[in-house]
Amino acid sequence: MRKGFSLVELSIVLVILGLLVGGILAGRSLIRASELRAISTEYQRLLTSTQAFRDKYLALPGDITNATRFWGTATHCPGSPTQGSTDASTCNGNGDGRITTTGSANEMFRFWQHLANAGLLEGTYSGVVGGTVNVVTVVTGNAPASKFPNAYWHTQYWGPIALNGMYRYDMDYGHGFGFGGLTPDTWCSGSVLKPEELWNIDTKLDDGLPGRGKLIAHNLTWCTESLNSTDFDKPYRLINNNVACNFTMRMQY
Repeated sequence: MRKGFSLVELSIVLVILGLLVGGILAGRSLIRASELRAISTEYQRLLTSTQAFRDKYLALPGDITNATRFWGTATHCPGSPTQGSTDASTCNGNGDGRITTTGSANEMFRFWQHLANAGLLEGTYSGVVGGTVNVVTVVTGNAPASKFPNAYWHTQYWGPIALNGMYRYDMDYGHGFGFGGLTPDTWCSGSVLKPEELWNIDTKLDDGLPGRGKLIAHNLTWCTESLNSTDFDKPYRLINNNVACNFTMRMQY
């Protein structure tokens, strides 16, 4: 005669399955929390490295006018903005105090190369654009990838931005570190964070408001409750549980 499982045995199996499922979910939550903490850590490290570079070389990385005296002149400098460096050789910036996107010096990309050359950033960087559009950033080669999945950092001087629809707020961004995912022919404009996740980062690093302070959210329509690009005081759209946000962290404001 066949003997089935007793209620006690079935209960033990169910408990074990519950513990396994709970462990998996808890593990995923811990991994996600670690990835989110990495964003804050990376920003602080980038800001500290930039300040250390400025203190040592009396200029911003990328914008420094005598970089070639320290690290040599790249073959195609100033030349073609698509010819990257394969070693420490580099190009000078124009010294206007802004990390710009225009001109063959590629300051927004030489920024990362200069930091690395100075020993203030890990990795090696080409110092040039990653595609046919001047602001394309490619994680492998010209900008640092984040430990957060499918995200990377970008920097430049944005200055005042106005009438930018519902993607950005209308404000003077100045210099900033952009954070997001790669989309075709654009820099870090891909959404990688849920509103609640960005709210959590914003609360720890800044004021918890997407349109105020040094951390400024992008993709306003889905990431925030703002009704227009000058609606600075509305909160994050926490009810949205989808990936909908990226951001700029201003260096000063």
